Amino acid sequence: MAINWYPGHMHKAQREIRKILGEVDLFIEVLDARIPYSSENPMIAQIRGDKPCIKILNKCDLADPATTELWLDYFRQSKNTDAIAVSAKTPASLRNIIELCKTMAPNRNQPGKPVRALIAGIPNVGKSTTINILANRIIAKTGNEPAVTKSQQRINIGDGVILYDTPGMLWPKVENENSGYRLAITGAIKETAFDLDDIATYAAEYLTEAYPQALKERYKLDEFADNGYDTLELIGRKRGCLRAGGRVEMNKAAKILLTELRDMQIAPITMETPTMCIAEQKEVDARLAEKAEKDSERKKKFKKKRR
Repeated sequence: MAINWYPGHMHKAQREIRKILGEVDLFIEVLDARIPYSSENPMIAQIRGDKPCIKILNKCDLADPATTELWLDYFRQSKNTDAIAVSAKTPASLRNIIELCKTMAPNRNQPGKPVRALIAGIPNVGKSTTINILANRIIAKTGNEPAVTKSQQRINIGDGVILYDTPGMLWPKVENENSGYRLAITGAIKETAFDLDDIATYAAEYLTEAYPQALKERYKLDEFADNGYDTLELIGRKRGCLRAGGRVEMNKAAKILLTELRDMQIAPITMETPTMCIAEQKEVDARLAEKAEKDSERKKKFKKKRR
């Protein structure tokens, strides 16, 4: 699914980050623990260069704990990168971020030289809630809708750490179609940007493969249908989403599945694994390389015609 939701304030935010880059000691990127790969903004890696980075796998209470451990190991293999899993439901876990900041920027960990960390993340990943817990006061606006924070803030959270807060940022084009679906499923993108039954079909397809027993128990299913759409229809029938004539109202069934998935009423679920995403990235890279080659050939032919 192609995602082209890139409001103007997001473009402004990435320009402002580049302006203050010289003042920043390290980056903190807040990810959704359910989709660590799909919620990782490639623009952040491009902007930060070699600066240290802490990957925060937020909402870990909603994610599959075993898969979260796989992702922590995966991120820690990258240069100048550490990773930690946290949840707003256990604020003590977030306090570890402060000590990790000091460890990642030892040259600033002294009196009069606070660590300056830029905190970023995609919309609705829980960045503002994280900031409020770290600061022990309400500073950043929070909400269940994506793109609540609209401007940059400089926040002294104490304990020798200053945070530069930025608006939630996506990137202009999500090249991995699977990531587009996962971002929509977890609520990182406003629902006006996609069809509910389309992404719910994708979710049902994935859950039948990765969490079959949890899905059967939640919706009292004996068996699954042959595809995600028909399985969603079965769920709709079980929940009474029927129109006149016994037809299933698929949009209503989709809302039920997505709401219950997001609220962890099915099970703690992670929508992707490192192995899965490495394979997907290779496919994306191959497709982009092929496209670049075709564009190059087209330009060459165009130049020959002009001669």
